[in-house]
Amino acid sequence: MYDLTGFQRDALYVIAGGDKLNGLAIKAELEEYYGKEVHYGRLYPSLDTLGDKGLVEKGDIDRRTNYYELTGRGQREIEARQEWEEQYVALSAGE
Repeated sequence: MYDLTGFQRDALYVIAGGDKLNGLAIKAELEEYYGKEVHYGRLYPSLDTLGDKGLVEKGDIDRRTNYYELTGRGQREIEARQEWEEQYVALSAGE
């Protein structure tokens, strides 16, 4: 996960929290978090990158709509990232 951008990591977390989300649902969640518009030209290449890295799987809902869901590898990467973050958050909380 170290080689993802912050935006890609945020998209991965959104996908992890949903159930076969389509691109528009992911876009809406990210826009709510960022408080500004997320452009399609940023979103879909990022989703493709997550798929290319084996972190998410893309499937068809219909001819025009795809869904995205976390793979096992994606779940393991999120868990590893959370463990890594917790060691630093725990240190700062103990001060």
